[in-house]
Amino acid sequence: MTTLTLPRWYDLHTHFRQGANVAEYIADHLAMGCAGALAMPNTKPPVSAIVGPKTESSWSIEAYREDLLEAGADAFDRLIVPLYLTRDTTPEMIAQGAASGLLEACKYYPPHGTTNSEHGVPMGEWIGGGVFRAMEEHGVVLCIHGEQHALTGSAYFDENQTAESVFYTEVLPRILEAHPRLRIVCEHITTQEAVDFVEAAPSHVGATITPQHLLYTVGHLIQGLRYHLYCLPVVKFETDRAALRDAVRKVGQSKFFAGTDSAPHTTKATECGCAAGCYTGGCAPQLYAMAFEEAGADLSSSEGQDAFQRFLCSNGPAFYEFTPSSETFLLEKSPSRTESRDLPEGPVVALPEGMDLELTWSIG
Repeated sequence: MTTLTLPRWYDLHTHFRQGANVAEYIADHLAMGCAGALAMPNTKPPVSAIVGPKTESSWSIEAYREDLLEAGADAFDRLIVPLYLTRDTTPEMIAQGAASGLLEACKYYPPHGTTNSEHGVPMGEWIGGGVFRAMEEHGVVLCIHGEQHALTGSAYFDENQTAESVFYTEVLPRILEAHPRLRIVCEHITTQEAVDFVEAAPSHVGATITPQHLLYTVGHLIQGLRYHLYCLPVVKFETDRAALRDAVRKVGQSKFFAGTDSAPHTTKATECGCAAGCYTGGCAPQLYAMAFEEAGADLSSSEGQDAFQRFLCSNGPAFYEFTPSSETFLLEKSPSRTESRDLPEGPVVALPEGMDLELTWSIG
């Protein structure tokens, strides 16, 4: 039986939401060897202030962090909460937030592009502006949901073009041209175009990749309408999955790292459509290991283990400029299962259960 002893890893894109279930989501992360997390700010209302009490229109990083810490995140050794970029964001907020130590990253959402993204501002309004210049000056990371907003029909999703491919070929080059020192994380990338952009970009541009985008394609989603696999950006085509898999397995690669985009929903199928998000709390390292193996990596070899550890444990902390965990956890090549649970605010189904997927790895 292959057993990997790995540094405890960091999920550098996840959703803990709000309410009574938060403690369960955090506990699931801790149970899978997670040493820290970047917790997304698309709460209701959004985390769009740095300090101060919650209001009806805005939460602060300070207040949301306190909620998470009280719910069990104090067991992490690193917790990052980005600032949700809205029309209320100013260069002065960026400077003050960075000086306080609370602001390490800002989150760009395309307007109405995903869950709770209605407060987003079109990217064109940020490029060349004072907020991005302040982020450059103070070393604040820009976390980007990289899809072009307001596209419809075949312009949004087609075999020759998607909202993501448009963003990475037409928009992100403009950002780097206008803000060459801006540190950027291209989040949950899904396409060949995104991989190509990140690999060609300077070293201060990196990317997260989710388990589902390494494991599945759009065929898995639509065959039987497996809505537990529905997330945004949506899973793509085989050429895209192959590009992601090649990128994470390259010897010595330092740009791609783990960010699950784990997004719990107590109700996936709603009256207004399917809620976007795959829940991978408790099982993400197992899914990543399965994806690496499906891509041809031998996790019993030193080369395979190095590639896997870089992606899961090392590259993310290096990009965010903090020291990786000195503690370890075990990942074993043995079968395991996930089970849905009745939580205080309703049950959440983990992706493997929703896809009838037998896990071939387990947390030791």
